[in-house]
Amino acid sequence: MIRVIGIGLKGRESLTNNIQQIIDNADLLMGSDRHLSYFISHPGNQVVISNLYEDINTLKKIKGAHQFIVILVSGDPLFFGLGRLLLEHFEAEELEFYPHVSSIQLAFSSLKIPWNDAKLISSHGRNLDELISSLQQGIEKIAILTDQKNNPQAIADLLLSLDIAVNYDIWVCENLGDTDENIECFTPQKLAKLNHQFSSLNIVILLRKHEPNLHQNELSKLPLFGIEDKYFLTFKDRPGLMTKREVRMILLGELCLKPQQTIWDIGAGTGSVSIEIARLCPENQVYAIEKTAMGINLINKNCQRFQVNNIVAVQTKAPEKLQDLPKPERIFIGGSGGNLIEILEICKHKLAIDGIIIMAFATLENLVICLDWINKNNWDYQLLNVNISRSLSIAKLTRLSPLNPVFLLKIHQR
Repeated sequence: MIRVIGIGLKGRESLTNNIQQIIDNADLLMGSDRHLSYFISHPGNQVVISNLYEDINTLKKIKGAHQFIVILVSGDPLFFGLGRLLLEHFEAEELEFYPHVSSIQLAFSSLKIPWNDAKLISSHGRNLDELISSLQQGIEKIAILTDQKNNPQAIADLLLSLDIAVNYDIWVCENLGDTDENIECFTPQKLAKLNHQFSSLNIVILLRKHEPNLHQNELSKLPLFGIEDKYFLTFKDRPGLMTKREVRMILLGELCLKPQQTIWDIGAGTGSVSIEIARLCPENQVYAIEKTAMGINLINKNCQRFQVNNIVAVQTKAPEKLQDLPKPERIFIGGSGGNLIEILEICKHKLAIDGIIIMAFATLENLVICLDWINKNNWDYQLLNVNISRSLSIAKLTRLSPLNPVFLLKIHQR
């Protein structure tokens, strides 16, 4: 029988009497240098674990020569620990596990935050794709087991390079459960620039921030157009559901905006496109058409946030109420709710002379439906396939992370 025992940073004194007795009875004690240092006077043989795979093969060979084997690990051996690897090489009946409190439990306990809904990620010798996906989804709480490469500063660099529409506080928790325990909160900007070597025994907790209103000095620093996604308030459960900055910049150019125009933004979502138009052309009137009450609330909040007053948020499922709106010179269709043809029929009759419609499609099926309608109605069109990748900083290296491809279709009457 191999007994796998989790211990804390206080070593022997962190264990119950029963667990201490199990360790004392072992004739072979295995663990890292740090783990074995807690049991210097142990009478049995000791083996330092330095290479997991080699040491497991050694254990297979010598297991029969020992009656009582104990392996010391940190925290819970079945939580991103040695336990999973042992189960791949030994039968479950040959193993017994004695977990200690995990570093994740200690971290959230110190922060006084429930963690049953947290996303738990290990970056030990792994890529950060799971973390990237979690950040892009805007998950509220993320706990990361770090390593020397994917350290706190590298995680802050990654967060900044993603340019996501949500912000996080970063808590770095070192030496949890020990006398020199240290827990600090950083902004990503401060942590990325910090020239400090954290203890190797650290974990990182990311907690999503709820954005305050923009101050006047922040508004004055925003560009005329091409606002970074992170400045917009978004859906809490779908923070990535918005027309991305680079795509907004392209479609704004394709709309060929002029002063004193009426614009329809159909399927406005968070209102990012409407706000870009309203700021760029303050003399224009923009109608942001959105079917959900949550979306309308976001549009109104973003209007207040960016201090624009030439947007009217219209809650309706298009094409309903479109007939009642003023005749537009420009239309952007970012979402159709399955009613694309019906919407296009209304737009055909309402669009002003020399007007332009821009549509954004993420699927080939909707693109084909629209192209068929264009051909039947003898309209002119221009199709753009927008494939954009953003640079991504990962452990002092840079790679490209692609956004979802988008089709931009520009149509107008002949």
